[in-house]
Amino acid sequence: MLNRWTERMDLLGQVLQLRAYRQQVIASNIANADTPGYIARDFDFRAALERARSAQRRGTLSAADGLAGDDPRHMRTVRTDVGIEDRTRVAYSVRTQPALDQNTVDLDQQRANFVDNAVQYESTLRFINGHVKTMLAAIQGQ
Repeated sequence: MLNRWTERMDLLGQVLQLRAYRQQVIASNIANADTPGYIARDFDFRAALERARSAQRRGTLSAADGLAGDDPRHMRTVRTDVGIEDRTRVAYSVRTQPALDQNTVDLDQQRANFVDNAVQYESTLRFINGHVKTMLAAIQGQ
């Protein structure tokens, strides 16, 4: 039971890390909207999360992904300061509208992506909060 709970919390922690990194990538695009020749970047969130999950299932978590114990009963810790860039493959976005200065940032699309990602981040935080409150209530016998 505890193992399933920690696996779920590991997954949610990875989701938060990936959402935070995607927010940084989108913010970089917005900040460079007027930079001549800048090519917008983004990454496939779903594919990045699947790569992280498959690495966790295989037990091939690297030092950048967190600490993995030898015993299956050991709890893994997730490091939040490294490893995100390694699990995501940032790619250049396809140009939607040609610009004279060769900048590929579609500001409206980037703003929409920014808001959508922020809402997804907030909902994941609320889900984690609710999950922890449920576990605390079960532990306290309420």
